Amino acid sequence: MKISVVIVSYNVKYLLEQCLLSVGRAVAGMEAEVFVVDNNSADGSVEYLRPKFPEVVFIGNTSNPGFAAANNQAIRQCRGEYVLLLNPDTIIGEGCIRTLCFFMDEHAGAGGAGVKMIDAHGAFLPESKRSFPSPWVSFCKLSGLSRLFPASRWLARYSLSYLSPDKEHTVDVLSGAFMMLRREALDKAGLPDEAFFMYGEDIDLSYRMVLNGYSNYYIPERILHYKGESTRRGDMSFVKNFYGAMLIFYRKYYPASGRAASLLIRLAVGMKASAAAFSRIMAPRKPPARKIKRRRLLVICHEENFETIKAASVRRMPELEFVNLWDLDTNRVMDAICRRNQMKAFTDIAFCCQDMRFEQMLLFMDTLESKKTTYHIYNKESGRLVSPKNL
Repeated sequence: MKISVVIVSYNVKYLLEQCLLSVGRAVAGMEAEVFVVDNNSADGSVEYLRPKFPEVVFIGNTSNPGFAAANNQAIRQCRGEYVLLLNPDTIIGEGCIRTLCFFMDEHAGAGGAGVKMIDAHGAFLPESKRSFPSPWVSFCKLSGLSRLFPASRWLARYSLSYLSPDKEHTVDVLSGAFMMLRREALDKAGLPDEAFFMYGEDIDLSYRMVLNGYSNYYIPERILHYKGESTRRGDMSFVKNFYGAMLIFYRKYYPASGRAASLLIRLAVGMKASAAAFSRIMAPRKPPARKIKRRRLLVICHEENFETIKAASVRRMPELEFVNLWDLDTNRVMDAICRRNQMKAFTDIAFCCQDMRFEQMLLFMDTLESKKTTYHIYNKESGRLVSPKNL
């Protein structure tokens, strides 16, 4: 078995459906197995998806044991030479898994590999590559110094913003949204620490990989990550889990750093958590966000599917001013990418996943200059238009 893919899901069945479609294409022809661990979703994820993906092993929990614990349930059953931990709110390209397997095959010292993640507007996600959150690195991140000085190797080490996102690098931390691990290295480092309910387990596992003599790599292979779709960042549970995870990591690996360092990191965490909590409390008092007045959609598909996708789009976005077709029967996807000036006229772009490769969509999103465009993906088989929730 070459690759085992593990996906932990919670109440995101349509995003998970799209993710499984992309994974199925990526492992086609490979010796692969796919596990989905559902943490007691209330949206009927398992019942909906099990008949659609009979080749996938579904594990349905009757409670929510947390992200690390759910991953471990599947990892213990994995038989692959490599194990890929993947978020359900992601899309990967058809060649993604093969590319990373080839890289790992050629780099025996690689314990794990991560990728270039972009969001639903095509913007690069800085958590794709990170350093370990030492007291100083964490303080720079939480105090805002990293954002103020993104080119500084001393102040911006958390997200390594001084390194090009389009080049391969050795990095400290792999993102749990996409974490390909050598099974041999995973056995030596140990399973994800279940003390981390959500967040932080990827940092901890990456750290243990390095402690055991392996290197972690960032590979500029594109994937889409609907960042925050399964967990809202203004939610108090996010504040509790994310910042609590940082403190768990800090206590675990930096217990002798001294009171001064401890006070600094706790002060930064407290400030950040308090600001998030205050923002959450005040949010209902703010006027609702103004929707785009002039919304214009481009649908990239074969002509036979245009009217169906147009109808689904209008239902989702009734404020659409007009809907245009980029006909794949007469124009290539690459032609659309090259005509960037024409693409600027559209606020939204919808792809049909049966008419295009996922890696073409990702290339389009990554290379289009505007990072304000909102991307949607239509699945002809389910009749669903998948869009970011925060339209």
